[in-house]
Amino acid sequence: MGGTFFDDQNGDLTRLTMLVPNEILSVWEKFNTFPMETLTKAWFYRKTDGKKQRDVSLMKEHHERYGITGNCFDLAIWLLHEFEKEGIEAYPIGHDLGTTEAHVAVIAKNEDGRRYLCDLGDQWLIPVLVDADHPSFTSERLTGFFPAAEIEVQLHQDTVTILYHRPNGRMSSQKFDLVPLELSSFWKAAEISQNTIKKSPLLECRISYLSEIAHWEFYNWSSFLSTTAGMINEPEIKDIKAWCDRLHQKTGYDKDFLLEVLQIYKDM
Repeated sequence: MGGTFFDDQNGDLTRLTMLVPNEILSVWEKFNTFPMETLTKAWFYRKTDGKKQRDVSLMKEHHERYGITGNCFDLAIWLLHEFEKEGIEAYPIGHDLGTTEAHVAVIAKNEDGRRYLCDLGDQWLIPVLVDADHPSFTSERLTGFFPAAEIEVQLHQDTVTILYHRPNGRMSSQKFDLVPLELSSFWKAAEISQNTIKKSPLLECRISYLSEIAHWEFYNWSSFLSTTAGMINEPEIKDIKAWCDRLHQKTGYDKDFLLEVLQIYKDM
């Protein structure tokens, strides 16, 4: 995939990337092929008696060895690290911290202090502007920012609500407080999340499909592809080795890692 990951036939994504500052986009694109998943959480939970939230050096070591990434906290921490390396101001945001519904993302600022929402945990295609006083900001529906959905950005004081308009009239939303999370609270919530293991494995990733970037999801032992034409359910499989093959084909994850962690979930 690499540098051609976001190529498409009509040039929409190429046009949209021009709306994001190059310095922010160049960091974001390092994560183009990074899934969001809870497999690594369950696997690492069994590996150590110490703290469960990995630091960036350990995440990089695991990625190099097994191809794995992590959940929304892992991805936010790694993304913040990469922004800091490039001298870009960035901070974490989130909601429902300390609960099973916790979700975090990152706000990155350009040289003029404009804020861009960077949400790897939800597998966005590119960051989006969240400053209402900027000439490029719009509250109208936007395409090309999120796989298989149009989005609306609604700002109210220090909160942003993202509305996701999906095929067949389905709609969902995500709401963030744009005030920076205190780092101590952020890391505490990360540790809670990494110690909270649900019984159903989850993996989401972005994959090329026809002329678009679609959203592929593995959840509760089923998998499906979300596209602009609707949802495509994949054939059911029961065998763990068959799941290893399917997940490896979508992500490149190490098969021995997949076999080990899927057995962990089967034994729950």
